Amino acid sequence: MNRLPNKVALISGGARGIGEYAARLFVKEGASVIIGDKDLSKCEKTIKELQKEGYDCSAVPLDVTKESDWVDAISYIESKYNKLDILVNNAGIYSTIPIEETPLDDFNSVISVNLTGLFLGTKHSIPALRKAGGGSIVNMSSTAGLVGNSGSGAYGASKGGVRSFTKYTAVQHAVENIRANSIHPGPIETDMLADKFSDLESRSASESKIPMGRIGTAKEVAMAILFLASDESSYITGAELTIDGGLTAR
Repeated sequence: MNRLPNKVALISGGARGIGEYAARLFVKEGASVIIGDKDLSKCEKTIKELQKEGYDCSAVPLDVTKESDWVDAISYIESKYNKLDILVNNAGIYSTIPIEETPLDDFNSVISVNLTGLFLGTKHSIPALRKAGGGSIVNMSSTAGLVGNSGSGAYGASKGGVRSFTKYTAVQHAVENIRANSIHPGPIETDMLADKFSDLESRSASESKIPMGRIGTAKEVAMAILFLASDESSYITGAELTIDGGLTAR
């Protein structure tokens, strides 16, 4: 039995990594999936593969920092499906520059993509979710939004903002059956962290801090996204789901 029967889902930053894995999971669970990404060429392989297998998957150009792109994406979805059931705010960029060394432009860039982009996606998706009778918003935060560390500042600030913004969304729209929850991955095998984990010493240092002793996978995060997107989590809103092998449990 499919877990997302007849659902329509928009996944930002779905061209690769966790977003791509979530898109592949969603269609196999019965959803029509629209991948939003700045670079549509990166989506082509995934879309062609899924369409060849008979799944409903397409892509729209989406720079999450541009309000007009969000308006166009939602307009496309409503014109094609007349509804939106799920929004996965997954697009994000990473920074490890310490606070004192962070240029203002870099700080603003991280906030713009990770937090402002998520705000715009939520703002423009809510009317479509309302029209559908409710739905689920899944926001990608991080363990960096829960605890501090020796690197970055901009990234942690953006992800802490995602955590708080998610709760405001949940409270303001619960009466409309629109749920909002945040995902907080720890170290995960993705392109974003490929350079870090390709260095054996750096990888070993990261794994030594994790009670489960290993780096997580994109599939493990995508499975959590699937749960929060589905009706299986119908009484869960404003929650934080940490996926970090016990890293923040110490």
